[in-house]
Amino acid sequence: MMPVGTGPYRVVEFKPGDVVIYEANPYFREEGKPYFSRIELKGGGDAATAARAVLQTGDIDFAWNLQVENQLLEQLVKDGVGELLFSPSGSSERIVLNTTDPNTEINGERSSVEAPHPFFSDKRVRQAFALAIDRDTIAKQLYGLSGYPTANMLFEPPIYESPNTSYEYNLAKAAALLDEAGWVDSDGDGVREKDGKKLSILFQTSVNPIRQKTQEIIKASLTQIGFEVELKSVDNSVFFSGDAGNPDTMSHFYADVQMFTTGNGSPEPNSSMLEWVCWEIAQQSNQWSGRNITRWCNPEFDALYNQAKAELDPQKRAELFIKMNDLLIEDVAIIPLVRRTFPTGASKTLEGVELTPWDSNTWLIKEWKRKS
Repeated sequence: MMPVGTGPYRVVEFKPGDVVIYEANPYFREEGKPYFSRIELKGGGDAATAARAVLQTGDIDFAWNLQVENQLLEQLVKDGVGELLFSPSGSSERIVLNTTDPNTEINGERSSVEAPHPFFSDKRVRQAFALAIDRDTIAKQLYGLSGYPTANMLFEPPIYESPNTSYEYNLAKAAALLDEAGWVDSDGDGVREKDGKKLSILFQTSVNPIRQKTQEIIKASLTQIGFEVELKSVDNSVFFSGDAGNPDTMSHFYADVQMFTTGNGSPEPNSSMLEWVCWEIAQQSNQWSGRNITRWCNPEFDALYNQAKAELDPQKRAELFIKMNDLLIEDVAIIPLVRRTFPTGASKTLEGVELTPWDSNTWLIKEWKRKS
């Protein structure tokens, strides 16, 4: 059965992983709307192909989240048939460090909370890792207008953005922290070791040209300070899925480091901050459905979260959320990279498209129509 709702369109055909076809809802509440009789929503493919189809060839009318290099977007827009719209958001591309050991299995479970990570458990190693990330280069070379470097996990709405944080790219300081933590290259192979264990990491993310180039930039810096880095790219349909039986999902986190975009999708940050509370840890007992995939657990953070839920004064609530953000950054539980402004492609023949950081790009699709 096809779902029936009160929106401007209704589903008439659905092919999982491929296409959804909608027709105008004859019972829609606004007379004369919507303006299209049929809409096809196509899934799969890659961002670069979608960008060309909407900006250059005009094969499609609209494409969301065109996460391709800024240089390519500029080329496609020039003398093309589509235009770029930039949607502000509360989301950031970020690095998360596994607090658990992905290579140790306890009771049939890897990345178990009972097995702390062999070196990311040391804050000095986490700090060194953060200092080895060149956010400015990543943002400028790869994102352009679609992303800006950031030191905060929470920055939208502006009342929640912390003034207390900063970021720095400093390989000398990073190397000094690793020295202090006892990680040294004693055999001259370029990789630090301690107690017989190499400073070796598996760094994974989804398949995307910008993400793969970001991985390479970060790897180059980490290699300079004595990390050994293996890069892994996972198909989007797998990485972002909730498949409890697939070990390559981001929720399983069977790697040392991973990278993706998420953030505050609502003016109210309660939901996004659930990613860090102790009771949301993704693990075998909940089929890896918990939202806390780094397994970072801090009772102080939990207490602030619960206090914020009960606080009615807007300014006091903002102060509590800023404290939560600062705990995450100070403890290097997360390393924000780029504040995303999602590039969206739209045909120049299309009008009525309005973007918002707080809803789907199609929230006002009842107003979409061809320019007369």
